[in-house]
Amino acid sequence: MTVHLRSALPIHRPSKALLIGLVISSLAAVVVLGIFMAGGGPVGFGLSLLLAVAPLPVLLAAVLSLDRLEPEPRLHLAFAFAWGAGVAVVLAIGLTLAGEALFARAGYGSQVVDAVGTVFLAPVIEEALKGSALLLLLRRRREIDGLTDGIVYASLAGLGFAAVENVGYYLSAYLQGGMGATMQLFLIRGLIDPLGHPVYTSMIGLGVAYALTRRGPARLAMIPLGYLAAVVLHGLWNGGASMQSLPWLGGAYLVIMAALVLLVVVTVRERRQLVGRMGAYLPWYRSTGLVTEQDITMLSSLPGRRRARKWARGEGLGRAMSDYQQAATELTLLHLRAEREGVDPDRFAAERDALLDVMARARRW
Repeated sequence: MTVHLRSALPIHRPSKALLIGLVISSLAAVVVLGIFMAGGGPVGFGLSLLLAVAPLPVLLAAVLSLDRLEPEPRLHLAFAFAWGAGVAVVLAIGLTLAGEALFARAGYGSQVVDAVGTVFLAPVIEEALKGSALLLLLRRRREIDGLTDGIVYASLAGLGFAAVENVGYYLSAYLQGGMGATMQLFLIRGLIDPLGHPVYTSMIGLGVAYALTRRGPARLAMIPLGYLAAVVLHGLWNGGASMQSLPWLGGAYLVIMAALVLLVVVTVRERRQLVGRMGAYLPWYRSTGLVTEQDITMLSSLPGRRRARKWARGEGLGRAMSDYQQAATELTLLHLRAEREGVDPDRFAAERDALLDVMARARRW
C-alpha cells in the first residue's frame, strides 16, 4: 500500500474514479434509507436505524484492528464500506426481485419463489456485488500487499451491506410484530450473528488478495473459489433461516464460526511473517544510522513493538514511534513487493528514500 504518514512523503492524489464511486455509493445508501423511512414512518425507521448502527463501532474496531500493522488508506476503506451499503444494496434488491419475478412467471408458487430468492438468488447476487468492491480495487493493486488487506476490504463491504440491509429487516419486523419482534430479530442478526456478511465476503477477499500476491496462473482460480465459498456460507445460513430449522441454523453457525477462526489465523500468521521478515531486510540499512541492532530486535517482534510504543508514549514520543514503526514496515513491504513483482529501479529508490526520510524525522531516541 501507499504510506500516508505525517511527514514529507510524496502525496498521491486520490483517484477520481474512487471519489466518484464513493459519492455514488453514499447517495445510493441515502436513497435506500429514505425509502425505508417513507415506508415505515419515523418511529419504526428511527428504531431500526439505531439497532442497525449500534453494533457497528465494535465491529468496525474489530475489523480495523486486523490492519494495525499496515493501515490501509482511509479513502479506500470508506469506499469499500459505502459500496456495500449503497450500490451493492440497490443492485441486490433490484436483481433479486427480477430473478424472483422470472421464477413466478415460470409458474412456481410464492413459497418456492421466496425460497429460491432467499437460499439461492440472494447469496449468488449479493456476494457478487459485495465482492465487486475488491475487483474495483484491483486497479489500486499496490494497496493490497497481503491476505489481511483482502479480508479488511471485504469485511468493510460486508459491514456496509449488513448495516443497510438490517434497517430493512428490523423495520419489516417492527411493522409486522412491533417492538418485541424487532428486538427478537436484533438478538439474532445484531448480537448472535453480526459478522455473517463480513465473513462471507472475506472469502472473496482472500481469493482476490491471494491472486494479487502470489505467482503462477493457478492463483487466478482462487477468485472464483473464494466467491463459491462465500455463496455456500451465505446459502447455508439463509437456508436455515428460511426453513426455521434450529439444527440447520446451529450447523450453519458453526461452519461460519469456523470460517471466522480461519480468517483470524490467516491474519495472525501473516502479521507474524511480515514482522519476522524485517529481520531480513532492515539490517541492510544499518549504515544509514537509522536502524540499530536494538531497533531491528524491537521491530522484528509484535511484543517488542508494543513495548516500544508504550515506552515512547511515556517519553512523549508516541507519534514518532508509531511513524517510525509504520515506515519500517512499509520499507519491508517495498522489498517484498519488489521480489514478488519487480519494481522499476528509479521508483524503488524514490519510495525507499521517502520511507528512510520518514524514519529519520521520526527517530528521536
